[in-house]
Amino acid sequence: MSLRTEFRTTLDDARLAAVRDLVATAPDAADNPPISEQGMLRLAEPGRHLIAERDGRLAGYAQLDEGPEPAAELVATDAEVAGALLAELPAGFRLWAHGEHSVAAEAARQAGLSPSRTLLQLRTPLAELPPAELPAGVTISAFRPGVDDQAWLAVNARAFASHPEQGSWTEHELAQRLAAGWFDPAGFLLAWRDGTLLGYHWTKVHADLRPPLGEVYVLGVDPAAQGMRLGGALLTAGLRHLHSLGLTGVLLYVEQDNAPAVRLYQKAGFSTFATDLQYRG
Repeated sequence: MSLRTEFRTTLDDARLAAVRDLVATAPDAADNPPISEQGMLRLAEPGRHLIAERDGRLAGYAQLDEGPEPAAELVATDAEVAGALLAELPAGFRLWAHGEHSVAAEAARQAGLSPSRTLLQLRTPLAELPPAELPAGVTISAFRPGVDDQAWLAVNARAFASHPEQGSWTEHELAQRLAAGWFDPAGFLLAWRDGTLLGYHWTKVHADLRPPLGEVYVLGVDPAAQGMRLGGALLTAGLRHLHSLGLTGVLLYVEQDNAPAVRLYQKAGFSTFATDLQYRG
């Protein structure tokens, strides 16, 4: 069998559909997809797309993100294909492996790469919670598309200043999510005091999972509002919203070394469900 790899700037419709099918049929794709949400959104955009074909059929795909910390993620039918994709990545690139037992993780270990970041997927059952205890003068309202965009982008950038992905969101990344079929402004909660945005809890519903699950999509507090216990109040408000929709469970992603956030979520009953690793040479 012949295996060949090729970099492309864009994916034609046939290859785009084939990559999506490869992602959807990957092991554990429902609980831990091999390509992240951001990666799936970028499939249809110009970029650095690396494909692997075996006997003329798509067998693997890697996407290179040349952001502040260049990284790649991949999906492949087997470790051989993953290794061939990995061999084509430029020097200095990091590799995300979604799941410790994923084909990407196996290829990274075989190549002698070492884990440099750990992203935890936490989950907990949803139950009725008492109302959130908000700091004095703070009110919560739903996000208003086209009105609250700039205020949210500014707080998000400050809250995640040290996070290479979340902290670099622009109007484009925000607009992609606001246009997504899952977006619901009622689940995008903003905390205000005297007209100033202090923090937010953006929730998401995974209606395609069985059973459907909620998600703490992004929870952030402006550094200027730290010490107000606002993070816990926003977490409670979002979980109450998800519970009101009839959902029975919720998931979230958090960096393992973000000790304050991990403690907050563990205190709320979350525990580790899956682990994503970023490898580097």
